[in-house]
Amino acid sequence: MKRELYQHLLTWKQSKYRKPLVLKGARQTGKTWLIKEFGRNEFQNLYVFNCDKDPGIADIFSRGYDTARIIRDLEALLGKRIQPENSLLFFDEIQQVPTALAALKYFCEDAPQYYVASAGSLLGLAIHEGVSYPVGKADEMTLYPLSFPEFVMASESGGIRYRKLCTDAVDNLDTLRESYMDLLRQYYFTGGMPEAVQAYMDNRLPSDIRAIQKTIIADYALDISKHAPKEILGRIHQVWNSIPQQLVKQNRKFLYGDIQKGARAKDFELAIQWLIDAGMIAKVPRVRKAGMPLKYYEDFSAFKLFLSDLGLMGAMVDAPISQLVSPRNMFSEFKGSFSEQYVFQQLQKYISNGIFYYSAENSQAEIDFLLQTEEHLVPVEVKAEENLRAKSLRQFAGQYPDSRPVRVSMSPFRRETWMVNLPLYAVSRIMDAVSR
Repeated sequence: MKRELYQHLLTWKQSKYRKPLVLKGARQTGKTWLIKEFGRNEFQNLYVFNCDKDPGIADIFSRGYDTARIIRDLEALLGKRIQPENSLLFFDEIQQVPTALAALKYFCEDAPQYYVASAGSLLGLAIHEGVSYPVGKADEMTLYPLSFPEFVMASESGGIRYRKLCTDAVDNLDTLRESYMDLLRQYYFTGGMPEAVQAYMDNRLPSDIRAIQKTIIADYALDISKHAPKEILGRIHQVWNSIPQQLVKQNRKFLYGDIQKGARAKDFELAIQWLIDAGMIAKVPRVRKAGMPLKYYEDFSAFKLFLSDLGLMGAMVDAPISQLVSPRNMFSEFKGSFSEQYVFQQLQKYISNGIFYYSAENSQAEIDFLLQTEEHLVPVEVKAEENLRAKSLRQFAGQYPDSRPVRVSMSPFRRETWMVNLPLYAVSRIMDAVSR
């Protein structure tokens, strides 16, 4: 299974400005596998130190941050010399040993000749709990579940379709439209968790894939019970279980009252932040005005929450498998909630300068997502059905004529005078679609 982040790891290795690497991401997105695969392929030696299982690691870092002494102790643990020019030192689940995380600063300053990588599923939690973090002294990357292009690459004979999807002119992608639409139906069910995708690649039954997804959800629930503060444990579970129902609503703004009657922000804001820090959910804030930069106009009281993975969402609500993969339904069965979750996942992976949504004051007009380029706003409306009326999008375009409106739908690519219709399978190319 190939991951696009691999190329970023190669760039990291070759950079003369390289710092110790911190790879973040939710549990079971494939961080450990990716670093090990990279280490085996690109280095003569890969040394893996599991901070969760090996008590000797905590002992080594408990005695200070002299990197020469740390290397000697690691060599004693391994029983061999570490050659810095051709070895990768990988500290897995590094958040379990806070002193190891803090030590990355000193590898950056005092021992830059060593290639050091680390990963952790709950790094966000550790950082926010007061663990010393090497701010400015580490290179950070985030590994998300497989995007749709990565899923295409993983499919049978997917190399050609992947290259075409990622490199062809955006108005020339419809030559393989039926193939992409069929794969998209499979992706709506499978999602991007690597174990589920591997089962799909192995031609296992859909029921096997759903069982894998259920197991991952159960593991997430165990993580909540194991790591969450007791005083907000129940509320974290309430938030986590409510998100699919929040996304089914026509207005997908998160409402505390949908969790519990009379609930207020102060009752659940810590629970929401815990889930965000754990990488299990993500927040898309509202902007109260469509201006640049969008961050200036963020409304902290209104937001949407999305799950980490589309396949997990289907498993959480027991969405019938046949309705997700059948061509007859064509993604319309669930009133757009799956499509909006899908589009968010692709934007999260391929958009680096912030994702927002917009709703006007005293109006029901709402833009599903609002992005920005260096020069323009990009309002995005998601359509899962054949009805392509885009009243809110047209209204926005009229009010902000310099914007670059995009309607994402199951229809083929077309460029109209006031907007671009982008097929659902080509969301990863949205910035190419609005450049003109």
